Amino acid sequence: MAKPRSIYVCNECGYETAQWQGRCSSCGEWNTLLEEIREKKSKSKGEKSKPSRRAGYGAGADDTPVRMASVEMQTGDRLLSENEELDRVLGGGFVHGGVVLLGGDPGIGKSTLSLQVAGMLAERELTVLYVSGEESLSQLKMRGERLTADVDDVLVVGETRLGRVEELVEEREPDFLVLDSIQTLAAEDLTSSPGSVVQLREVTGTITQLSKGLGMPTILIGHVTKDGAIAGPKVLEHMVDTVLYFEGQAGMNYRILRAVKNRYGSTNEIGVFEMRGDGLHGVENPSAMFLAERPKGAPGSVVVPVVEGTRPLLVEVQALVSATQYGPPRVTTVGVDQNRVHLLLSILEKRAGLKVTGHDVFVNVAGGVKVSEPAADLGIALAIASSYRNRSVAEDAVVFGEMGLTGEIRAVTQAAPRLMEAQKLGFRRALAPRSNVSGVDAYLEGNEKALSELRFEGVRDLGQALRSAKLVDGSDVDGSD
Repeated sequence: MAKPRSIYVCNECGYETAQWQGRCSSCGEWNTLLEEIREKKSKSKGEKSKPSRRAGYGAGADDTPVRMASVEMQTGDRLLSENEELDRVLGGGFVHGGVVLLGGDPGIGKSTLSLQVAGMLAERELTVLYVSGEESLSQLKMRGERLTADVDDVLVVGETRLGRVEELVEEREPDFLVLDSIQTLAAEDLTSSPGSVVQLREVTGTITQLSKGLGMPTILIGHVTKDGAIAGPKVLEHMVDTVLYFEGQAGMNYRILRAVKNRYGSTNEIGVFEMRGDGLHGVENPSAMFLAERPKGAPGSVVVPVVEGTRPLLVEVQALVSATQYGPPRVTTVGVDQNRVHLLLSILEKRAGLKVTGHDVFVNVAGGVKVSEPAADLGIALAIASSYRNRSVAEDAVVFGEMGLTGEIRAVTQAAPRLMEAQKLGFRRALAPRSNVSGVDAYLEGNEKALSELRFEGVRDLGQALRSAKLVDGSDVDGSD
């Protein structure tokens, strides 16, 4: 019998070394090397390897080079989940043979959404196999009883052995597979514990090969670390086709599903869900949901139209500027990049004369949304100026535009859809880059009445925007009364 061999594997990149190191030599991360006992069980002399159903993974079963022109494309309709928000994030539904890695905090709704999808597909007389490594079948039954989808026809099994899952897949040949969760499965010929780096790579590689060989869409539910990243080596995310993250704040019923990686669609789309007693429900009008509790006439509150993928959303940017009482001034942000806010504060002080030095600045995007596009610059700047001057921005106005270091307001993409979404929710005024006027006119050519109820006010620079929003008086932009 071979003696077990101890190696150290980086939990971030999968780098292996015979000796422990404080810092990984490959990715440079500290304290990520974990010890693994590596011993692969050898097959007996009379044991034969059974044929594998893994053709189609990577280069496929045929290793003979062929001309690209002679390759036959496998075209086919995507498998729709009948959940519009999920299908939107996936890029139009599940791709046959595609593997989706679904991550998120504990209790955020990963298993609930997966079981709902499984039930909806089973209702369409598709064979769906749900492999549970964490919950018993009775617990799954309890969860299924409260969901709107009928899960009676879903095939469920409690299993943590990778070999048995392979046998079930090859025997049943399901149309859809769910593994809950990938960290609980283990290959029997590896002695390391389930969830280890070695096990995760082996299990994910095997399931991915099976899925592509059978043309079977698969959902892998993954645990996350305390930092919010999917547990396991980064190579785990490289092996799958799509990586989805559930985002949400504690105590809130709303969830945001975001694609971090998608080989078959855009990574900019988001899905908005509401958690109810009977499962997750897609939110038809996220803009109205994000603005539902917006205070009217409050200084420091500005509505900004942002675009996530192809969907325009209206979000509320809130700012609070107060004189520093204890220690050095601080800048705290939630939902926006802190470095970007520092940059906007410098522009406000240099170009508009707002003396924000010596003040604590807090910026928050209400509803738990994360805004990363520069089109929100002008809205953030006006929210800060509104709180600093203790003057409110008009309730019926939306604000967007990218801000340059000289204070100029630059054009942004998809201005017309932003304006149309604002008009749909009752807003009647928009402060936006003047250079976007011609683009909006071209977009609405032949349908000029589409924005007949909204007044577009183009601004060239920060000073003009502050005057239009009545946050400064006349031509004075230094913030003095």
